[in-house]
Parts: sequence; C-alpha cells; structure tokens
Amino acid sequence: MTQSIRLSTRTRHNWLIDATLFAGALLALLTGIYFLFLPIGGFQGGRNPAYGTIYLFTRQTWDDLHTWGGVLMIATVLVHFAFHWDWVKMMARRIWRIAWGDRINFSRGAKINVAIDLAVALGFLATAVSGIYLMFLPRAFQGGANPGWDPGLLFTRSTWDLIHTWGAVVMVVAALLHFFIHWRWISNVTQRFWRSLVPAESSR
Repeated sequence: MTQSIRLSTRTRHNWLIDATLFAGALLALLTGIYFLFLPIGGFQGGRNPAYGTIYLFTRQTWDDLHTWGGVLMIATVLVHFAFHWDWVKMMARRIWRIAWGDRINFSRGAKINVAIDLAVALGFLATAVSGIYLMFLPRAFQGGANPGWDPGLLFTRSTWDLIHTWGAVVMVVAALLHFFIHWRWISNVTQRFWRSLVPAESSR
C-alpha cells in the first residue's frame, strides 16, 4: 500500500501563495527585460533599427503581460502579508527594540534573513509604487495630443522609470538570495505538495 503524503493546510496555503507570487514575478521579470533592452523611445521612431520588429508578441501585448504580472504580484503580496501579519508585527517590534539599544537574542542567521526580507520588501515597494504611477500616467504624455507634458508628481517620469528599474533589480537580487537560503525548504515542500495530490494506492 502506498501512503499519501499529508500536508498541513497552512503549509499548503503558503506554497500556493508563494507559487503564485513566483509566477507573477517571473512574468513581470521576463517582460521587464524585454522593455529594458527595447526602450520605448527608440522603438517608437528613434535610431533603433529594431523599430516595428515583433518579438513573439506585439509591444502592446508585452506591455499587457508586464502589467498583469505586476498586478498579480501586488495582489499576492497583500494576501501574503495578511497570512503572515502576526510574524511581521513581531519582527517589526524586535527590530525597533534593537534599533533603540535593547539587547535581544537575535542569531546571525536571523539577522541575515531579516536584512534580505527587508531588501525584498523595499525593492518591491519601490517597484510597485513606481509601476502604478507609470501605469496610470495620463495617456497624453504617453504619446497623445500633448507628448511633451509631464505631470511630475514628486519626480519626473524619467526618475520614476529609474526607480522602477532599480527597485526591481534590488528585489530580484534579494529574492535570489532568499531562494538560495531557503532552497532546501522550497524543494522539500514542493515535492511533498505534488506528492500529496496523488491518491494513495491501497492493496487488498
């Protein structure tokens, strides 16, 4: 008889949330690389010889994929925070107390984890906020009747674009470190998750 693998409801939910977040991040990352190497100015009529060239999809389709990948990431992160809110509050209090000089037992590994998680969070926040700004930027500036107009909310559009790009770079690098540190857990839980979906075979 083959026994089925049991997975707790919390672990299953965590895996599904992380897998959805990974899918959205991968989609946003791949489409972001496309835009990084095919800037909008050159593509729309500058000196870029690739003007009008279609790579798998039209530029609008790439833009839609990038947008919806980002939306999926933001929605999943909100769910992730909701599920781990107690842990976030606990860690925030401990960090705050350490910052004010309290001596709290915080292992070296825990400090590294917190630093990486903080880098991921800040990179994500910068990328998400700048992405939302660029997404809702008035169509006039994006090439409509008044292409020279820039609303300049806090920063210029170019600065927002740089924040979006470098925020994503910080987030990706920190996320890769996060994956490396937790790879054993990720691999183990992923295998258990898929095996838990296979029904047990009973012998008579």
